[in-house]
Amino acid sequence: MRKTWVLAGAAVLVAVIATAGVVVMSTAKQATPAAQELPANTAKVEMVTLSAVVSVDGTLTYSAQSDGSPFSVINHAQGTYTKLPALGQVISQGQVLYRVNDSPVVLLYGSTPAYRTLSAGATGADVAQLKADLVALGYATSAQLGPTSASFWSATTTAVEKLQAALGMTQTGALTLGQAVFEPTAVRVTTMSAQLGGGTQTGQTVMQATSTTRIVQVALVASQQTEVAVGDTVTITLPNNKTTPGVVSSVGAVATCPSSSGSGRSNSSSAAPGTDTCSSGSTTPTITVDITPSDPAATGTWDQAPVRVGITTATVPSALAVPVTALLAQSGGGYAVEVVNAGGINHLVPVSLGLFDDADGLVQVSGSGLAAGQQVVVPTT
Repeated sequence: MRKTWVLAGAAVLVAVIATAGVVVMSTAKQATPAAQELPANTAKVEMVTLSAVVSVDGTLTYSAQSDGSPFSVINHAQGTYTKLPALGQVISQGQVLYRVNDSPVVLLYGSTPAYRTLSAGATGADVAQLKADLVALGYATSAQLGPTSASFWSATTTAVEKLQAALGMTQTGALTLGQAVFEPTAVRVTTMSAQLGGGTQTGQTVMQATSTTRIVQVALVASQQTEVAVGDTVTITLPNNKTTPGVVSSVGAVATCPSSSGSGRSNSSSAAPGTDTCSSGSTTPTITVDITPSDPAATGTWDQAPVRVGITTATVPSALAVPVTALLAQSGGGYAVEVVNAGGINHLVPVSLGLFDDADGLVQVSGSGLAAGQQVVVPTT
């Protein structure tokens, strides 16, 4: 839905006088000779590229799960935590997440969590992702393992032994429950629940983490949802006032309101039915918009940093444009601009409006006889 511009000022009443070769002008213009009038402020009608931009605040951070929640690293090893990662540390496929009784717990990639020991004869999605990991890490070839296969066979045993040898584990050829944690991607540690020297518990959350992918998250007013689409280009203004480009990667479909508990989480059931207001009445529903920076390295290492984003929602490459302030509301509806003629005698041209460019204060117009290069009257500042 386009932004509605409210233009102050009384409507211009035009007396149309039809005579041969006579230009249409207002009675006020007729009453005062042009030579006695004060010079009017004018602006040129231009042919330019216009863009509609939605400017909002965002948060620069790292992406996590699709619902925005962090990845949880769940322990299944028994013993004492003897080594834990530092906050902010990045751990990738095949690297050690933490140690229990000085034995490593390795990070492997997969969407199925570890829930059993994997050994010869096992089949299932967890076996398939283990085999894909072993191939990716170079402990076997695709021809040897068939990484899309869900069966654990002798070649898999050999590859697991190589993984265990590289990590300093006893080479059993079976991946015991607790020796590995499966996560969809590399993780960046954000919070630590376990304590060094503390005893482990099966099913305990050791730590929480994000991915290493940079992202800007925006809480967009729900009524603006139809203005923003996946693929829209974005300009991100960083905390140091430098800018970097990005693109809208996802637009939420469910409007939510801040939780009344103050926990920072959203509660999608708190929007007042049939209104644009949350049940509390103090805030408006929002949707989550994710923006992917085009050059992640340019965003630095800030986390949870406030940024300003400008989302370009529409562009017209060749638009006839005037300043928004040049528009005159007409008594019968619609708008006009006052075109300056040679000799100081002006006339009104009714115009149809197109795209508004908030950043430059311009609006696309079209009207009979209106052309680039003409001058139009704008209010004196």
